[in-house]
Amino acid sequence: MPTLAMAQHAMSTQLSDAQIDNARLDARLLIQHALDMTAEQLVRDAQQTIDEAQYAAIEALVQRRAAHEPLAQIVGTKPFWRDAFVVSRDVLSPRPDSETLIEAVLAHRPDTYVPYAVLDLGVGSGCLLLSVLREYTHASGTGVDVSDAALAIAQQNAKNLQLDGRVSLKKGNWGKTLQKPYDIVISNPPYIALDARDGLAPEVKDYEPALALFGGSDGLECYRELAMQLPSLLAQDGIAVIELGAGQAADVSELFQRAGMQVKECKNDLNAIPRALVLTHE
Repeated sequence: MPTLAMAQHAMSTQLSDAQIDNARLDARLLIQHALDMTAEQLVRDAQQTIDEAQYAAIEALVQRRAAHEPLAQIVGTKPFWRDAFVVSRDVLSPRPDSETLIEAVLAHRPDTYVPYAVLDLGVGSGCLLLSVLREYTHASGTGVDVSDAALAIAQQNAKNLQLDGRVSLKKGNWGKTLQKPYDIVISNPPYIALDARDGLAPEVKDYEPALALFGGSDGLECYRELAMQLPSLLAQDGIAVIELGAGQAADVSELFQRAGMQVKECKNDLNAIPRALVLTHE
């Protein structure tokens, strides 16, 4: 019978042959998930043998990953900020780059005890909205999405994090049906140009929702809609933080400035790419 170490080597080789990045790490994580083990247990018990059923369970997951199904969708969760979020094919998997938005909010609104009203336009999995609410313990949040399936995932995450009592989720086209102004507005809109689709990794173009990825022919379609709506959605002394795609900072800044908003900062992510556009009324 194979040992855990032998299984890890075999699965890592299989993923590497399928040109999966981080093949060794993914193999380890899939074994942990299949056998409900921690990383420490996997190291400690490396010479422990596994039976045929356990090996088959591991191999089934590895075959899915070898077909470029995202790791997060296979295991069902993705870490973001301080928590792990449930994900599916109905929502984008949270990206580390998006944590730049949380950092920007905290930098510009450092008092975390204020009962802010927070709005997330295009809430998806809820990772942005719920992460903000985790930091601002007296805040309440509203999340809007056009997808019923995405709203269901966001609701599940809110419940898992015991934040459902402070969250209201609504189906809608951005903020068109909302009335009150919000103190903090965040959004990660679709911003990939349609003609860039073929250049995306299979994990993205084949498994993540197109509705959450593509922003029209130039990638700016959703920003135009947000620029029209933001002035009435944002409280007079409020702050908005909008995620940017690579190379979009100048064009998106101009759209919001034409709508009367002021650019306070464009915060870089860890790769030095302008990622979080910070906006106010003045």
